[in-house]
Amino acid sequence: MYPKAYIDYLVEFHATRDYFECHEILEEYWKEDPSNKRKIHWVGFIQLAVALYHHRRQNTAGAKKLLANSIRILQAEKQAVEDLGLDHTRLLELMQSVFEQIELGSSYKSIMLPIKDERLEEACRIECKRKAYTWGQPSTLTDRFLIHKHRLRDRTDVIREREKEIERRKKSRG
Repeated sequence: MYPKAYIDYLVEFHATRDYFECHEILEEYWKEDPSNKRKIHWVGFIQLAVALYHHRRQNTAGAKKLLANSIRILQAEKQAVEDLGLDHTRLLELMQSVFEQIELGSSYKSIMLPIKDERLEEACRIECKRKAYTWGQPSTLTDRFLIHKHRLRDRTDVIREREKEIERRKKSRG
């Protein structure tokens, strides 16, 4: 029906509000395609999550820049957005409203993406139940790790992969 990564993204987006994890999930999925076949709408959703991550952290400039780009991408991807079970018009209205709130200096508020496919929402709710998450729960604004995850997460695997890549390049050069 829908890619598992997309459902996982929606679950994190609407239950844990772990926008950093949303970014990680969809970026990994997006990169599974060869670079010349990657679908731009995934970038729009990744940037939406990262924009909300920045807004919650009060990084207004980063939030505005990423949200503006996300709006531009998803506006042009009407069919893809609709095929992903969302109401394209309502999504863009919601994103524009969030953008305006950021410009006005309003505090972060959790949002719900306008899912129009009941089967998609049900699949997300089932996954939430399986993970013991609460669908539609607002963000916990006192969770330091959630808000500053990019700084506080364990980066051991990332660093190890970078070191392996450096070694591979050295060996391939001679």
